[in-house]
Amino acid sequence: MLSQTSDYALRAVLVLAREYDRRSLRADEIARATGAPPNYLSKTLNALAKAGVLKSARGPQGGFSLAIPPESLSLARVIDCFETRKPHTQCILGGGPCDQARPCAAHHRWTAINEARRATLTVSVASLIQGSNPEVE
Repeated sequence: MLSQTSDYALRAVLVLAREYDRRSLRADEIARATGAPPNYLSKTLNALAKAGVLKSARGPQGGFSLAIPPESLSLARVIDCFETRKPHTQCILGGGPCDQARPCAAHHRWTAINEARRATLTVSVASLIQGSNPEVE
């Protein structure tokens, strides 16, 4: 369901969340921890820093760290850095146009499915690494 870049980004953010407020991690450390290709992950980390999700610092004590507390950082915020949300304008049942003004038979149900999928991404990074149930919090 997620692109490879979003998957690597989420893995990196989870690794950094475990180190939140303790230390920065170098890109190669994060790559080893996530199993991501180092060069590819480096570009992904820089994109997250540019988007304000991560902080980056150069030098011997440099590296990457979360710019947002894990409790306040949603999975959607990370994923949205790499995946654009596009409204469905093409009918899922065929090749014609389909939107709110001209819905097909499946339009409303398919829209609800997409919204429910999106709602699951509002969970925080902290709740994911702690294993807590967001419906109980």
